[in-house]
Amino acid sequence: MSHEQDEDRGKRQRGLEVMRQVYGWEVQDGPGDFFGLTVDHLFAEIWTRPGLSQRDRRLLLIGLLIGQGMHDVAEIQIDAALRNAELDADQLREIVIFLTHYAGWPSGAKLSMRAEKLIAAQAPAPGG
Repeated sequence: MSHEQDEDRGKRQRGLEVMRQVYGWEVQDGPGDFFGLTVDHLFAEIWTRPGLSQRDRRLLLIGLLIGQGMHDVAEIQIDAALRNAELDADQLREIVIFLTHYAGWPSGAKLSMRAEKLIAAQAPAPGG
């Protein structure tokens, strides 16, 4: 194996590990250039740059997604933030209030419903 192939393999493994950390689930290597660029560049290089924490990046991404009306993708990020303990229920509710005033009431109402669904799913079972 060449040095370049070894570096590529290391970058892919690093990207898959960061992707696992970001989403909180096991990610398998996949085919195609789009998947490769996503893992090798976005996760191995961009999500690991110094200066912002994973939580900072997630907050920026949630705001951007809500601003673009991409609630389904934002739900994935919010769920991961709750599971990774980057946000708690009170912080998420505050984010909903804040974003509602910038993204608009209909968008904020949709975000609030999705957030409450995710908060309820994360809550421990009664008596448990």
